[in-house]
Amino acid sequence: MKIKSILVSQPQPAESEKNPYLELGKKHGIKVDFFKFIKIEGVESKEFRKDRIHFNEFTAVIFTSRNAVDHYFRMAKELRFEVPDTMKYFCLTESTAFYLQKYIQYRKRKIFHGKQEFTELLDVIKKHKTEKYLLPCSDISKNEIPKLLDKHLIEYKKAIIYKTVESDLSAIDIVKYDLLIFFSPAGVKSLFKNFPEFDQGEILIGAVGPSTAKAVKDAGLNCNLQAPTKTAPSMTMALEQFIEKNCKKK
Repeated sequence: MKIKSILVSQPQPAESEKNPYLELGKKHGIKVDFFKFIKIEGVESKEFRKDRIHFNEFTAVIFTSRNAVDHYFRMAKELRFEVPDTMKYFCLTESTAFYLQKYIQYRKRKIFHGKQEFTELLDVIKKHKTEKYLLPCSDISKNEIPKLLDKHLIEYKKAIIYKTVESDLSAIDIVKYDLLIFFSPAGVKSLFKNFPEFDQGEILIGAVGPSTAKAVKDAGLNCNLQAPTKTAPSMTMALEQFIEKNCKKK
């Protein structure tokens, strides 16, 4: 078995960006292509108003991604809501917190962040239980976060302000790749939306995260490698191990 080509279902990295997939491909003589299987579209303010969610009723915002940040401030502008200086921001990661500088004066605001997992941020949120939280999210947001907030009696409201839709993959010759790598259930859905007759055959499939792996299996496909694992916290590390074990030249 030898992997000659990989399709990574993510956007093409910038030329100046150091990308582990490209480095791995160069190391093993594998052609690596990138193509975004899903795209984010903002919910229109007219549609959002139907949910009767009023930004001025909340004293804090929970951001789980940069997309959430972008679309929160976009929606605020469309609704002509001036975000007060007193607003508190609780971000999943430090990088998401720093991203707020695009919209606010970072040093003059009350900004909190976790490290990587939501449980870490939840520990911070629990120290601010009197706040009324807004949770900007997509139409396919994970249920784990609301469940945790409910469990700890945090007063919050979900606000669906952006949605995930399938990209047009007609420019791709999907069967020419030896390995497809997916990062979300939506990516798997996009595959079949674009190629309803897709037959896996000898094509290998990698999945990042348990929900993605489940989506692969639920679609009737074989999931050949997963990440993270105990020995491979990233997909590139899982792929490196897979190549070393299964694709060595004889």
